[in-house]
Amino acid sequence: MAGVRENETRAVHFGIFEVDLQAGELRRNGSKVKLQEQPFQVLAVLLERPGTLVHREELQKRLWPADTFVDFDHGLNAAIRRLRDALGDSAENPRFVETVSRRGYRFVAPVNARNGAETAQPVRQAGSERRHLILWVLLILSIGAAAGAVLAKWPQGSIQFSQRRLTANLEDHPVWGSTISPDGKYLAFTDNTGFYLREIDNGETHALNVLKGFLVTPTAWYPDGIRLLVTVVENPTSLPSLWQISIMGDPPRKLIDDARAATLSRDGSQIAFVRPTNREDQLWVMQADGENPRQLPSAQRSGFGHPSWSPDGRRIVYPVSTYEAGHFGVTTGISVLDLRSGRQDSVVPRDNSYPMLNAYANGVTFGRGLVWTRDNHLIFSLSEPRPNQADSNLWSVGLDEHGHMASAPVRLTATPDVVGELSATEDAKRIAFTKYSDNPDVYLAELTGGGRRLSALRQLTLDQRRDFPYSWTPDNKEVLFASDRDGPFHIFKQPIDQSVPELFVGGDDAAMSPRMTPDNTAVIYVIWPKLGASSHESRLMRIPIEGGPPSLLVQRSDLGNFQCARLPSTLCIFDTRKETEMSFFRFDPVSGKNELIPTLTIHDQLSYGYNWSLSPDGKFLALAKQEGLSEAPSVTLISFEDGTKRAISVPAWAGIGSIDFTADGRSLLVSARTNTWKWALLKIDLDGRTTTLLEDPDMKIGWAIPAPDGKHLALWKARGTANVWMLERK
Repeated sequence: MAGVRENETRAVHFGIFEVDLQAGELRRNGSKVKLQEQPFQVLAVLLERPGTLVHREELQKRLWPADTFVDFDHGLNAAIRRLRDALGDSAENPRFVETVSRRGYRFVAPVNARNGAETAQPVRQAGSERRHLILWVLLILSIGAAAGAVLAKWPQGSIQFSQRRLTANLEDHPVWGSTISPDGKYLAFTDNTGFYLREIDNGETHALNVLKGFLVTPTAWYPDGIRLLVTVVENPTSLPSLWQISIMGDPPRKLIDDARAATLSRDGSQIAFVRPTNREDQLWVMQADGENPRQLPSAQRSGFGHPSWSPDGRRIVYPVSTYEAGHFGVTTGISVLDLRSGRQDSVVPRDNSYPMLNAYANGVTFGRGLVWTRDNHLIFSLSEPRPNQADSNLWSVGLDEHGHMASAPVRLTATPDVVGELSATEDAKRIAFTKYSDNPDVYLAELTGGGRRLSALRQLTLDQRRDFPYSWTPDNKEVLFASDRDGPFHIFKQPIDQSVPELFVGGDDAAMSPRMTPDNTAVIYVIWPKLGASSHESRLMRIPIEGGPPSLLVQRSDLGNFQCARLPSTLCIFDTRKETEMSFFRFDPVSGKNELIPTLTIHDQLSYGYNWSLSPDGKFLALAKQEGLSEAPSVTLISFEDGTKRAISVPAWAGIGSIDFTADGRSLLVSARTNTWKWALLKIDLDGRTTTLLEDPDMKIGWAIPAPDGKHLALWKARGTANVWMLERK
């Protein structure tokens, strides 16, 4: 078989791509595609022997020095992921790079060396072909459609859709927002490099220089196909506003402040949008020019997703998430609102005739964005049941004249990752949607300079699931974290010098939040109620740090967070959440016996939105509202000794994500963000002096857990990938 080596040829061609090995460039239809050095080197090695398995060990020796073995798995996985992003490829249905499980990778597309060398045709082994055929048949039998071509059964008959990728942004530049034009010719989208207009049929992309210096996100097109409705964040701490812009260069016009998730009625005369407040989301409508805004009746203590208009402009549908005490968080659904009568109802029948859409009972949730098509179909996103709850797909259902379900739901896609941000053409023959992947991982760092500086981060967890750290073992050598890597969340223990964790608490239940007891002899954790079970009670459990059978401490339907101090303090507390009230209880970490702390009861309609941390010496409680729920982010310190309260402001930041005390109890570790999505880890001492330990404009920063000796931190970060795809009706 003819191979492709750099000293033999300069250009290599496959499909619509060309690789210049000497210049280190990848081009798509003549246009340069951004590809970092390591992914490009991986591609070059695979192109040397197309059709042949290249083992992971060979890639390690070729591309990584011997002293970086610990980080090799993560580095190679990231390089392959970025390479596939650049090529518009997928691991599930590879056109270029095939994964051979636990062994390596194979380049499977025909390759042509431009210096006249023969075309290298990939050759697969018969056994591999047979395995792929079996997997393909099983996939068709299980979901009824291939991942790249899906069927939707509409009342008018069976209509075939094709699935196509419209953007190929890498992890460093996720798509922030997008919308397809009414005629299906253009996609307007933004990322952290700018605002773009892409011609869908030929792929040409044009930069739009609008509202430079602001964060601009397209949300809908006006029917004329020239004007766009966009959300704009004017500075890092301001709420978004709605603007009208033109692709023809006309001056932009602000329509209204403090608004998001906006959509236009089909005739372009009205705008429905969401207004976030520090108490709850509100639904509003106004004229398309911004005049006559009015609030609509809507459920309290709810969050609303992107609404969609009925074809006649008389109703809107919208995703809704509502906090309910005893459900350990929120329940989700889709509501319809009649604008003339003000009547609200659920789109999904309440008689459970479609149990798969009963979100709480089946462990699935409705995602972001809806499309109500001209022929009265609702396209929506629905998460997969466990163990694939981190993925979601598009579904379609027929609606009657009142916006209620009139037919059984039909799956439109069957792919991994989360889908949302839907938009459609006027005839609904093209439906654009965004696919997201957000996988938090645990990172380690050293605190230096008296705790004022953070060393370079080192990734501890190397899987592609969600991993969250909660505590350290007493010897400072292992991190306890929760992960959904094997389905429901379980608890794992991993040495900081190892790449593989040990399962600490498994089973059929979802176990979270492992924390040490004051004497460091046991771990306390929480078991969530099983979805669909008649009981909504959570259980606080205790298990010896050396292993053994767990024992029950507390069982309640309204259980929230819990933490323990360290010896000589023996204080352990948990909170309970009701609709408008949060209460605190002290409990015995051995017997579970508990009693109310009457001085700490908080009355607030956003009781579910608080985060808190107990100081290691048990003297203070730090309390804050989570990001986006407070107009002026701050932390309140409450003394257990005399009940005094003191507020510490967190200026220049739009929201607080989490708070935890440092190991010595003299400062707080606070994750914070701006409205332009820059994240930071702050160290704030008890007098309010702030030090920025870490900033990241690309990855979300979660909570940080200090080791008992105060020398190390375990924190989680998540990089979000996002690209736009399209379903097209044939």
